[in-house]
Amino acid sequence: MERCTMSPARAENDVTGVVTNIQHFSVHDGPGIRTLVFLKGCPLRCLWCGNPETQAFRPEIGSVAERCRPGCSACREACPAGALARGTSGVMLPDTSFCRECAPLSEGRPPCAAACTAGALRVYGTRRGAGEILDEVEQDIVFYRHEGGGMTLSGGEALAQPEFALALLREAGRRCIHTALETCGFVPSETFLTACSLLDYLLFDLKLADEELHERATGVGNARILENLRLARAAFPHLPIRVRTPVIPGVNASRAAVRALGEHLMDMRNISWELLPYHAYGNAKYAGLGRRCREYAVPDGECMKELEETARHFARVVSAEEHAGSCL
Repeated sequence: MERCTMSPARAENDVTGVVTNIQHFSVHDGPGIRTLVFLKGCPLRCLWCGNPETQAFRPEIGSVAERCRPGCSACREACPAGALARGTSGVMLPDTSFCRECAPLSEGRPPCAAACTAGALRVYGTRRGAGEILDEVEQDIVFYRHEGGGMTLSGGEALAQPEFALALLREAGRRCIHTALETCGFVPSETFLTACSLLDYLLFDLKLADEELHERATGVGNARILENLRLARAAFPHLPIRVRTPVIPGVNASRAAVRALGEHLMDMRNISWELLPYHAYGNAKYAGLGRRCREYAVPDGECMKELEETARHFARVVSAEEHAGSCL
């Protein structure tokens, strides 16, 4: 990998992709202070997904309930298809069956969002260039140098936009920016291994060991996911890998489920394992997108400690800082 040349590659900078957000000063998604770049689109449909706005590959319109003004219909009047309707809660919601996905949607604000003076309609997904993204990421470089850190690609599934994700990683390397990737692992192995060759750190999601249960909970099987983890460990033995497992009561919040996952990790070196308790922070986004979400209990601290104790038999466990809720 060509690193720290300080002369940007024009071809990489010109590659574009759809991004939902750039989050600065994150401390939970890789070492040090991170700048998270959220790419849109994901091949999985996890029942508990906390970022539903990143699932579809196309830009979308979502409403922000607390900003919507009762009695106002400026957005619907501005929409050429009239593809908004007031829901039972009184909030204007997009009707995806009628939305024409206006041309400006991928580049900026469509007519409905532009007409809303309260800012109650949000565009999820904007097409941006890799060079433009890295220019913004690079503004945080002073923090990386003093506190450690760098850029983390997330999603959605970042590698579901392979050309764009790889361009971002290559350009970050040229600018001496530490690179990390959060991935579900359900991507072509060639793309995945190419990305690994450009990484300083890998965050790899593992949810369930049982193939049938995995498909039921996420919409896809896990054979490719497990194989990609094995390939990455074999091809890049010095690449630090943090395996992360969301703990979902009723899905995988059991010692048996943790043991089954652990058996895939026990012979791997340079691996750490983090169990992340389910949270409901993303539930409001479903309503804003006109969709329903499944609700789960939040595992309590005692439940998490028991599962972490089991996980320690297989890998070095990184404990979550806070656990709250009820264990079912």
